[in-house]
Amino acid sequence: MTAELATIVDCIRYAASRFNAAGLTFGHSHDNAIDEATHLVLSALHLPPDLPPAYGAARLTAEEKARVLGLVERRIDTREPVAYLVGEAWFAGMRFKSDARALVPRSPIAELIESGFSPWLEEREVHRALDLCTGSGCIGIAMAAYNPAWRVDLVDIDDNALGLARENIALHQLGDRVRALQSDLFAGLQGERYDLIVSNPPYVTTQEFAALPPEYGHEPRSGLIAGEDGLDIALRILRDAPGHLSEDGLLVVEVGDSERALNVLLSQVAFVWVEFKVGPMGVFAIERRELLEHADAIRAAARR
Repeated sequence: MTAELATIVDCIRYAASRFNAAGLTFGHSHDNAIDEATHLVLSALHLPPDLPPAYGAARLTAEEKARVLGLVERRIDTREPVAYLVGEAWFAGMRFKSDARALVPRSPIAELIESGFSPWLEEREVHRALDLCTGSGCIGIAMAAYNPAWRVDLVDIDDNALGLARENIALHQLGDRVRALQSDLFAGLQGERYDLIVSNPPYVTTQEFAALPPEYGHEPRSGLIAGEDGLDIALRILRDAPGHLSEDGLLVVEVGDSERALNVLLSQVAFVWVEFKVGPMGVFAIERRELLEHADAIRAAARR
C-alpha cells in the first residue's frame, strides 16, 4: 500500500490521511492533521519547517521512508505527541528539544514574545525577566533570544524539566544571559526582582484532566493539573509576585479555560485579557501596583 509513496509531499499527504482516519487529537502545537504530518515528516528528515515548496517533490531514500512510516504508525498506535516522537518542537520561530520531561511547547505567549509584548512594554525598560514554571524553557529562552539586552531566569520545581531547559539553553548558546533555577515558584528566589514575570503554570482542573485525550497522558501530570478550578498555582503566583517585581513591573500569566473561574473569584481585580490573532486564549497581564491594591483579596483567594 505504501510502495507508491516516493516524495516528501507523498509522505505528508499519507501521514495526514492516516492521522485523520485514526481520529487522532491535535493539540500539541498543531490543530490539524496536515500541519502535524508536516512536522513529523520534515523533522524525521532533519529538514526545517520553512522548507521551500520546491523540495516537496524530492524523493526519499528507502531508509528515510522506513523511518517516516515507522513514526507515522507509532503516532497512531501510542498516541504520543509528534514533538516527543521526533524530539523537537518549534516555538516563536525557534527549535527546541522536546521530550516527556516537560510539556510540549505550545503557549500563545509565543505571539507576545514575537510582538515585543506590545503594547505593555512600550514604555517600560526591562533588564531582568523571569519565566516561572518554565518546563522546557521555551518561553524564557525565546524572550532572551528576541531581547539581547535582557537577563532571564528560568524557574521550575521539577529537576527533570530543568535538565531539558538547560539543554535548550545550550542549544541556543544563551548561557551567558539565561540561567535555570530550581524553586517551588518564588520560594527559592529570595531577594530576586524582575521587571517582567511571565508564567505558563499548570491550570487544568482535575475534572478536565480526566477527560483529556490520550495524547496528554504522555506529558507530566504535574505540568497540567492545578486543583478543582485550575487556579491553585496561579493564585500563589498572584499573591507572591509583588515581592519579586520591580516598582513598575508587569506580570503575564496563562490560565487557559480557568479564566472564567479567576474572573469570578477576583471580580474586583482589573485583569487585562490579551487578544491574540485567533482571539482570547486565557492570558492576562497585570501591573504590580494593581496586585498590591488587591493584595488582601488575592491572599484570601489563595488561602481557600
